[in-house]
Amino acid sequence: MFWPLVFAVNEINENPRSLPNITMGFHNYDSYFNEKMTYQTTLNLLIQVRKIVPNYKCDIQKNLIAAVGGLESETSISMATILRIYKIPQVGYVYCMELPDTCNMSDPLWIPHEYYQQGDLIIGSIFSQFFSFFDTIDFHQHPSAMFIEDPLAVTKHYQHVLALVFAVKEINENPGILPNVTLGFHIYDSYFNEKMTYQTTLNILFHMNRIVPNYKCDTQKNLIAAIGGLDSETSLYMATILSIYKIPQVSYFSFGPSWSAKTEFCFLYQVVPNEENQYFGIVQLLLHFQWTWFGIITSDDDKGENFVETLIPKLSQNGICLAFIDRMPSMTEFSKLLDGYQRTGDMGGLVNNSKAKAVVVYAETVSVVHLVFLLYQMQTVNMVETSLSRVWIMSAEWDFPAFQYQRKWSIEVFQGALSFAVHTNEIEGFQNFLQSLNPYSLSRDSFIREFWQQAFDCLVSYSHVAEESDEICTGKEKLESLPGPFFEMSMISQSYSIYNAVYVVAHALHAMYSLNLKHRAVTALPNPQPWQLHSFLRRISFNNSAEDQVSLNEKGELESGFDIINWVTFPNRSFLRVKVGRMDPPASREFTINEEIITWHTERSMPPSSVCNDNCQPGYFRKKKEGEPFCCYDCDPCPEGKISNPKGMDKCIECPEDQYPNEDQDGCLPKALNFLHYGEVLSLSLAFMAFLFSVISSLVLGTFIKYHNTPIVKANNRGLTFTLLIALLLCFLCSLLFIGQPQAVTCLLQQTAFGIIFSVAVSSVLAKTITVVLAFMATQPGSRIRNWMGKRLEMSIVLSCSLIQVFICIVWLCTAPPFQDLDMDSLAEEIVVECNEGSVAMFYCVLGYMGFLGLVSFVVAFFARTLPNTFNEAKFITFSMLVFCSVWVSLVPTYLSTKGKYMVAVEIFSILASSASLLGCIFAPKCYIIILKPELNSKENLTRRMG
Repeated sequence: MFWPLVFAVNEINENPRSLPNITMGFHNYDSYFNEKMTYQTTLNLLIQVRKIVPNYKCDIQKNLIAAVGGLESETSISMATILRIYKIPQVGYVYCMELPDTCNMSDPLWIPHEYYQQGDLIIGSIFSQFFSFFDTIDFHQHPSAMFIEDPLAVTKHYQHVLALVFAVKEINENPGILPNVTLGFHIYDSYFNEKMTYQTTLNILFHMNRIVPNYKCDTQKNLIAAIGGLDSETSLYMATILSIYKIPQVSYFSFGPSWSAKTEFCFLYQVVPNEENQYFGIVQLLLHFQWTWFGIITSDDDKGENFVETLIPKLSQNGICLAFIDRMPSMTEFSKLLDGYQRTGDMGGLVNNSKAKAVVVYAETVSVVHLVFLLYQMQTVNMVETSLSRVWIMSAEWDFPAFQYQRKWSIEVFQGALSFAVHTNEIEGFQNFLQSLNPYSLSRDSFIREFWQQAFDCLVSYSHVAEESDEICTGKEKLESLPGPFFEMSMISQSYSIYNAVYVVAHALHAMYSLNLKHRAVTALPNPQPWQLHSFLRRISFNNSAEDQVSLNEKGELESGFDIINWVTFPNRSFLRVKVGRMDPPASREFTINEEIITWHTERSMPPSSVCNDNCQPGYFRKKKEGEPFCCYDCDPCPEGKISNPKGMDKCIECPEDQYPNEDQDGCLPKALNFLHYGEVLSLSLAFMAFLFSVISSLVLGTFIKYHNTPIVKANNRGLTFTLLIALLLCFLCSLLFIGQPQAVTCLLQQTAFGIIFSVAVSSVLAKTITVVLAFMATQPGSRIRNWMGKRLEMSIVLSCSLIQVFICIVWLCTAPPFQDLDMDSLAEEIVVECNEGSVAMFYCVLGYMGFLGLVSFVVAFFARTLPNTFNEAKFITFSMLVFCSVWVSLVPTYLSTKGKYMVAVEIFSILASSASLLGCIFAPKCYIIILKPELNSKENLTRRMG
């Protein structure tokens, strides 16, 4: 088939007598024996090189003059459907001898449902109310003969028709909008069928009785815009044809972020928010009620898959897991819907996952009908209790449609369901308009007859023969008596969107007329053309009759949020919509919900828990199970020193520094301050000891002062004795600096004062020991040491040794002085109030120097202990220094191993013990002689003993 065409074109181009100076080209495609691909490739021939932009030829070198095809009658007819719109000749090579009418596209399929009202400007619309049966096209009879009458009606969708009619009626009666212009409408049904949608769209454009593309038989019909449809398929099928003629289309279906309709059809507008806002609302709703384990029920098609692929990543980012996905079979014809009723295995996730109490449902009308049947079948036939404590979360497309045969089905399975809905409001006068309806009064409305018959289960007869029969509709039936699944008196969300869509078109027309009046110099067309409306539709904004603001953004989408609806069902199949929350537009995206007014399933008064595991109790944390979703976990107790509160924490946390965990590890208690209080027994005991030793030191000092002229006092160097006693007295008193809450001043004085004072004491002991040694050596014949002895030597030893310690302390205070500090970590339940040394090295330098002096004194005294002297102190000094060294050697490990106030107590005890050892070992024997043995304290006794 391909090569003959190539050969023929080649022959013509080489023949100078055929089309001289003109070169003929060709552009071939394949039909793939498929209707949709034939439409696509025909559009490619017309318009596209790579991307279809209807009525715009990107390849300016391409000049299509005619088309040849196709091999079959179906291919030829499919091509002709599009090519005749552009009046392009088509040469076919299929023979239609036995089918003279089949190849004639002038006689369309007869459409039984139509509503037309004449006006200066016409708004076309395609709604979705009827399911009908269609036989397979075999080209042996006219397609109009294959349309089966008595379709099944989704009765509540008749309100969509009435919303448009009521809006047009309001506009025509309002002199403030479109004065001197009457709006009309032309309404068809899509029958939830692709072919019928294309057919009815063409009917809106060209048809009154016969379709002649690009020719309007009704000269009074001026189509200005179109409204539709209920679902994405209907909207896009309409847009495919309407966009060719640049006719504005206002859809009331919410396209998701994955749909590219807005980029392909720039004349498509939406009076509903973008579906992206709905995803955000679902996530926020699940998070609000802490439903982290949920299921999804969606249709088994591209829309359902797009919904899942878009929603799942958003849920994972917020710590929510998917328990199951049940996919309902995708059906575009009612016959397939009946076949699908036999498939309940598709709902296995719903039946088997009892923990997933929250179920998100994404379904349009056909899928909703299928879901209702499956739930009904599972409860009545399979006896599966699926409704117990379930919370259904419905998308904005959700409603309760019902067919005539479902009149007695219960809808209580959806009690307490939550759904998103486009914001609605009460329209004044709409219910009165509904109450005035009568199937015998609207002769131009071919929708009302089917609606009335199936809604009230009676027969609308225009003859007067059987008026008294029970099966005949009287016309006095009350719409308000119908249960909610069949009809609602208040305007539902889709109807409200249709009502707003009509007003969007009307306000755009009004703005265009107003502009033409202001700028009369601008030449206006005799009649407004559809393409002129686009600049006015973009970013249009007004308040409707319910005082709700209707604004379209630069993308042609409604700038609005979603209402959150709680469905309350009743045994008589009626239901109540209760607005319980709202999600604001994307600018703020504020999510609000009033949990107190929500009605849950009859078995619960509180929202059910929808989690894989119960929350871990306080004191425990969640530990992920291997091979399970992150929402499924084990509960392990918190490690020591950490807590978890509230429930369901992923990890345990530490308490603040000034607090510690309680016994159950579910809370923190304040830490108490730890220091040596004056009121506790330990502090009182140490203070009493310090005071006692201070008194003893004072008494000893007083005794030595009183008996300072006695031989024993003179013999033991009175100056060093008084210095040592004063130093010991101060040592006992400086221990009191360590008791009580540390302050800045006490921290500076504690270690430095003690270090200096005790160095003076040990230096005095060292000076006394050296004096004893030098005194013995001075008695040797010819010794010059006598010249060195005296007070100058004693004072030099004491001052030099003490000044070294003073220098160390000054360096310490100038570089890193001690300061008040809070130790949060040493004790688990207490805060240690302590004096931080500032520099640990300097602290140990002070202690090390004192130890060095003590060690030197001990060594010197040890070697001088055997010197023959009546009042030789070397023996007592040796013993006192032994005790002193023992105390301070044992201090270091004890000091480092204790914490808090007990560490301070150890240091105080070491000060008192070492000072008391010097006081007792050196001065106790002398006091004994002075007080109890005064006869030994005489010069004669001293001379006799030395002699």
